[in-house]
Amino acid sequence: MVLSNWLATGNKLLMITTEKILELQGNGYCVLKAHFAPGLIDACREAFWPVFQEYLAGHIESPNRGPHRHFVPMPFKPPCFAPEFFFDEQLLSIVRGMMDDRVVADQWGCDTPLRGSDYQGIHVDYQHPLFGEAPDLSLPVYMLVVSFGLVQITPDNGPIEIAPGTHRMSRKEALRAVAVSEIGMRAVPLEIGDVLIRHPWALHRGTPNTTETPRPLVTIRYVRRWYADNSRDVSSIPRKVWESLTPEQRTMMRFPVEEQVTVN
Repeated sequence: MVLSNWLATGNKLLMITTEKILELQGNGYCVLKAHFAPGLIDACREAFWPVFQEYLAGHIESPNRGPHRHFVPMPFKPPCFAPEFFFDEQLLSIVRGMMDDRVVADQWGCDTPLRGSDYQGIHVDYQHPLFGEAPDLSLPVYMLVVSFGLVQITPDNGPIEIAPGTHRMSRKEALRAVAVSEIGMRAVPLEIGDVLIRHPWALHRGTPNTTETPRPLVTIRYVRRWYADNSRDVSSIPRKVWESLTPEQRTMMRFPVEEQVTVN
């Protein structure tokens, strides 16, 4: 009985992984519904609010992602950080299935639009193509973005919009197709615990938050081990948290680690 349950669980995991990989390949994104436990999200949110309020106190007049929209590096102090966010078996099976078994996480941040935010320009998430002399060269996936809301994300508080399938097109053709409405921008609302996995080359944009409550969308980026671009600020991992990770988990974390404090 135990063996049959284990086999059934394994088969279900494989089926979901295959289904979501096909969605990613076709649309450029997929959503895992009700994936993270609500309690895990609630704890992260309650720990994040003071961090965000402190950030706003010094940056409210200088938003870094457009009007009234702020990107903040996420801290690695629990419960903002939880290993479940980074090392989830289902998520990693999809990420590794799209890339390889040696992926690393190199970004951990939060995009938060406030009331007064506007539509972002339609864009992709990399600043420079891998090969500048061939910017539209079709390449295997070498980065994926995993995101989840710390609050329910609705049409009113600024869901991300994605143009499906544009990750498989040249940038010029993708922008043209969106501009003439051949491909529509599709909003992606998220319930607490839902996880969005997307291809950063799919055209997308942030939308306005028309509510009084900030809308935090937390993001982890996974990349192939050979890729690095240092495109966003990241926090350091406290030494105590680093030492709590397994050796295998440490190999997946490409973040600065706080120095060991020596007490004389």
